[in-house]
Amino acid sequence: MNKDILSKLRDAFSPMSIYKDGSKTNSVFAGRNLPSFVKDFLIKKYLDVNTGELDVVSLNEFLDRVVPSNASIVKEQIISGKEVLLLARFIIYIDLVKGEKQFSIPDYGIKQREGIIPEFVYSKHAGELVDGERWGIVKLCLLPDDDGRKYHVQMVDYKPFKPYSSVDVNYFAEARKNFTTEEWIDLLLSAMEYEPDGFEFMTQKLEFLTRLLIFVEPRLNAIELAPKGTGKSYVFGNMSKYGWLVSGGKVTRAKLFYDKTKQQNGIIKNHDYTAFDEIQTIVFQEPAEIQAALKSYLESGKTTIDQNEFTSECGLMLMGNIPLNEYHLPISRRYFDSLPENFKESALLDRFHCFIEGWKMPRIKKDMIYNGWTINVEYFSEILHAMRTQNSYGLLFDQLVEFQKDADMRDFTAVKRIATAYMKLLFPHWRTLEDVDRCDFDRYCLQPAIYRRGIIKEQCHNIDPEFKTTMPDIWVKC
Repeated sequence: MNKDILSKLRDAFSPMSIYKDGSKTNSVFAGRNLPSFVKDFLIKKYLDVNTGELDVVSLNEFLDRVVPSNASIVKEQIISGKEVLLLARFIIYIDLVKGEKQFSIPDYGIKQREGIIPEFVYSKHAGELVDGERWGIVKLCLLPDDDGRKYHVQMVDYKPFKPYSSVDVNYFAEARKNFTTEEWIDLLLSAMEYEPDGFEFMTQKLEFLTRLLIFVEPRLNAIELAPKGTGKSYVFGNMSKYGWLVSGGKVTRAKLFYDKTKQQNGIIKNHDYTAFDEIQTIVFQEPAEIQAALKSYLESGKTTIDQNEFTSECGLMLMGNIPLNEYHLPISRRYFDSLPENFKESALLDRFHCFIEGWKMPRIKKDMIYNGWTINVEYFSEILHAMRTQNSYGLLFDQLVEFQKDADMRDFTAVKRIATAYMKLLFPHWRTLEDVDRCDFDRYCLQPAIYRRGIIKEQCHNIDPEFKTTMPDIWVKC
């Protein structure tokens, strides 16, 4: 990034900025499976803000205490009767039928049936310890079961991983005014840990940033087909603790929505987005039931599972590979042919709003990893999460846009959600009509939204000719 952007960054985001040094960071965290939002928190904790020097010795000591490099160390300490402190990702299971509160820590081999959350810990953190994936510092010890025959791992203390208890969206919006649109786009890319100069064209940058739309807009559903090595798994698996990445394997209705046996919500309930990676390798265990539940949920944000109504604001992302020709373009114009059979249904795919043309993005190489000052990922992810409840941008859209009267409701919903998400991401300082540059709105928000929804319609038509390919007339009011 150029010096002007860095100067503005330090002025506007000094408390939230961090110095990235990819080679040093990779060495420090080698052998420890930590996402970017955790790494940035730790780097900032041990970084000299004046010199940008990282206190590697102290950081390594901390990592050795709470982030052991392998599971066997943790198990040995627990079995020997020691209390163990871990900074870790853990998954909570609340079984209302049995009245049990369990947890697992997959990275350290602690299974669900082995982990118990006692009532005193659960009551103290009832708002945090709910079904799903969480990050935090947990204290564990081995205790006998009530019958004394077996043992379990008990969570005797818990501190949620939440460096920013709250973030000021208004401050973020005001800070945006200091940057040009091109500078802001480069800043966002650096916050994602990518070097802006590594992208050849603005179209590449915008295509890459489009991945963040489901981070900021509730129930925005997207599909990305891309060649391997374009960084899609990294973005959705490392940038936010509010998302869930499903990487291949079997998927059940109970896992996604609701487990009636345990009376426990699935992963869609408590996350901002659920991303299905390597979609070609995902297998639905009950295809007809999951398809029916997905169609209902994608349409209205709710579905019924065995007489239980399930609701959520979680967006869905399908990510898969697509074969390209020598010109780096899809071999076939029938993009959805690359999806597995479970998803090749036009009525299901028409409920997705946005298509990302992943072949427009560059393959991620070493020189594309960002080094230098930028916004730290933990702060950035909290801002993206907070943006989801900012309704002023949707109201602005309604004031700015005219639709053809007989426009299809799905087209209207899709265009509005995509354009609103672009506003939140690229122009958070637009709070009233007077703030809006209508040319920029049309160029960066409305036209891309129409285009991306149009791809979905065209591809659904390829599957079922009854689907129309023509988008309704949509324009910016004079």
